[in-house]
Amino acid sequence: MRTRTALQALTWHPLSFLRSRWPWRSLAYLSSSAVLGVTVVIVAVSISFLGFVPLMVAAGLAAAGLLVVPVTGFERWRLRLVDLAPPARAPEELWRKVGLTLVSILALWWIDLVVVCFTIGGPVVLILSPVLQPMEEPWALAAALTASAAGLLLLPVAAYACTAWAGARGAMTRALLAPRETELAEVVRSRARLVDAFEMERRRIERDLHDGAQQRLVALSMKLGLARLDLPPDSPVAEQVAQAHEEARRALAELRELIRGVHPQVLTDRGLAAAARDAAGRSPVPVDVNVSLPRRLPEAVEVTAYYVVCEALANITKHSRAGRAQVLGLLADNTLIMEIRDDGVGGADPAGGTGLIGLADRVAVVDGRLSLSSPAGGPTTMRVEIPCG
Repeated sequence: MRTRTALQALTWHPLSFLRSRWPWRSLAYLSSSAVLGVTVVIVAVSISFLGFVPLMVAAGLAAAGLLVVPVTGFERWRLRLVDLAPPARAPEELWRKVGLTLVSILALWWIDLVVVCFTIGGPVVLILSPVLQPMEEPWALAAALTASAAGLLLLPVAAYACTAWAGARGAMTRALLAPRETELAEVVRSRARLVDAFEMERRRIERDLHDGAQQRLVALSMKLGLARLDLPPDSPVAEQVAQAHEEARRALAELRELIRGVHPQVLTDRGLAAAARDAAGRSPVPVDVNVSLPRRLPEAVEVTAYYVVCEALANITKHSRAGRAQVLGLLADNTLIMEIRDDGVGGADPAGGTGLIGLADRVAVVDGRLSLSSPAGGPTTMRVEIPCG
């Protein structure tokens, strides 16, 4: 997985971390707090010239209000140094902006500079001891060289300490700039885009198979059939052509089954109810279908519900040992409700690798819910609710 933040970089192997840019990026991130420090000092000195305390308080509050937008923008801009995927721009709540501004100008900027001074300045001063200290006595040179060596040994520790604080500082800033709900919504939208792209690719594959490979197999089967008619019935060549003809027919049937599984044409042409009946007709387990829908549903809803039905029927065939299954579907309060039941042995476990987690994720993309009831001994009922608004 690609490292995104300074905190994640801390988990690398020490040599890889120390050779990377993360310590330098973290140092630059913390050092840039000097900009906030200079701003605060200038504002504070300017206000102090007013002399009258109530007026100074009013001016301080006004200055803090004026600094909200630039400080928030500055924090968002420099966050890229310790977070390669900063939060997307969104209208933050005012209290978050004010909170970030107050915390930055009152506390964090000087803490950042103190961390830099102690973690970096300390080892640098020790390293420069031979230059900074007078060498009038022989023991002084030995002490200076020892201090310089100690400074060199402390540099890796300083890199870790600086990066740790910068990563924590960046995580706190990110939390104020983008609340968890905002990022979660972005994750959901991203997952929906991935599913849409996957569905488009699925349809492209189905179209290419239908218009390309299937047509070639049909032509091959026809040519083999005509060649078979032109050969003597009892000749060895006729027998081989007949076998080739039969193999071509089987390959064509398997390809059509594959195309139907990639994206069934019946779903596009006739909707979810007809597609559910088609899937049930291909199931080895007898399936009763009762899907009553007054109208066509949004495409994403139909596709999701269809693949839920297909996966559920596949699981019933493979695992349930059921004698009969049932698919029910209806539209209630603009919500599609699908139930797939079987009279098998039950005990379905989402962690057992039966695709239930993937189904739940796919349903969640369209804001739906999937629930499962499968006690040991059966029966098993899978219920899906998908809003159609």
